[in-house]
Amino acid sequence: MGNIVAIVGRPNVGKSTFFNRLIQRREAIVDSVSGVTRDRHYGKSDWNGRNFSLIDTGGYVVGSDDIFEAEIDKQVELAIDEADAIIFIVDVESGVTPMDEDVAQLLRKVDKPVLLAVNKVDNNKRLENAVEFYSLGLGEYFPIASTSGSGTGDLLDALVEALPETEAEEETELPRFAVVGRPNAGKSSFINALIGEERYIVTDIAGTTRDSMDTKYNRFGFEFNLVDTAGIRRKSKVKEDLEFYSVMRSVRAIENCDVCLVILDATRGFDGQVQNIFWLAQRNRKGIVILVNKWDLVEDKETNTMKEFEAMIRREIEPFTDVPIVFMSVLTKQRIFKAIETAVKVFENRSKKIKTRELNDIMLPIIEQNPPPAYKGKYVKIKFCTQLPTPQPQFAFFCNLPQYVRDPYKRFIENKLRKEFDLKGVPISVYFRKK
Repeated sequence: MGNIVAIVGRPNVGKSTFFNRLIQRREAIVDSVSGVTRDRHYGKSDWNGRNFSLIDTGGYVVGSDDIFEAEIDKQVELAIDEADAIIFIVDVESGVTPMDEDVAQLLRKVDKPVLLAVNKVDNNKRLENAVEFYSLGLGEYFPIASTSGSGTGDLLDALVEALPETEAEEETELPRFAVVGRPNAGKSSFINALIGEERYIVTDIAGTTRDSMDTKYNRFGFEFNLVDTAGIRRKSKVKEDLEFYSVMRSVRAIENCDVCLVILDATRGFDGQVQNIFWLAQRNRKGIVILVNKWDLVEDKETNTMKEFEAMIRREIEPFTDVPIVFMSVLTKQRIFKAIETAVKVFENRSKKIKTRELNDIMLPIIEQNPPPAYKGKYVKIKFCTQLPTPQPQFAFFCNLPQYVRDPYKRFIENKLRKEFDLKGVPISVYFRKK
């Protein structure tokens, strides 16, 4: 399981730019709520072999009368409460502000690693000016320029050194299914429908990570541990921002499972927060099943309504469209066991080990018929492939010029692997290496 790192600071100090640099992509995974500066970003990153999840909160404004800024303050406090480490970003251009001092006062009370990053330090004069941030009482600071990336390496070195060691997952042969989704989508009802008869609950295991609850399920020939996000501890603050906290809970549950059952409310659609949770699962390389709940409540259904709804979801999750989608109703128990059957199948796909000979016998003829396009006059020759010994499917293809294999061809290979070896619902990784 990975750590969670919260990025905090007042508005307009460059938090989102820093966040985007860390997740190595321009477009952040965004849960849009009420405007650009109030968005919350969630992503996955790693440094020196340590994986961690990132939460970029809205800008922190203490004592504001603005109702949205007050909500942002709650989100920041929740993020700090749940995070394993905090990166506090300030702006060298404006110097130490009263808001910086307020945030620093809050962070000095936190018994967690706090790293102070002074942003926009892109010349020697600003490097000298950064000294004043010692006055915040947070110890050593890290001068960075999030736009160019200057200084971020030293900051990340210190971050991974300060992160607490993650708890070892409890050894078990049973798959772990996490039920995740936004509030009121039917997560608890789904779980209750599955384990409603007490005689089928074999045991409750105290949560191995952050107060989550694993329920061992044994019914109709299926046996697995159900990770209930509703079982993660609640606080008084939760009532004040269920939407934000549900994502915080999902981060923990996703990192501690094999397959994510992403439940959405059909009457609300595949909205931003559900997409956010989906991409969190994908970036964590978990198996995924999308469960469209409350399908019985959708009005004015026609012959093609289900197909159109499914097509809409697949457009939103491109290019990872090979994901099973089950339409169900927890209230009437329609297809809830189909959901479990599908999750078990996805777990089997994620755990699949393909023999090297079989992999080469099938993939090399496909590659011979459809070789990588020439690039800069160079021809790539792929001679051998193998599955890597990782928890989820990852494959290495050995060739003479791996640097010339373009992304479209990598997607072609991935699609062929999915088709030939039935890897539905599982994010897979394809690497090209020097022979």
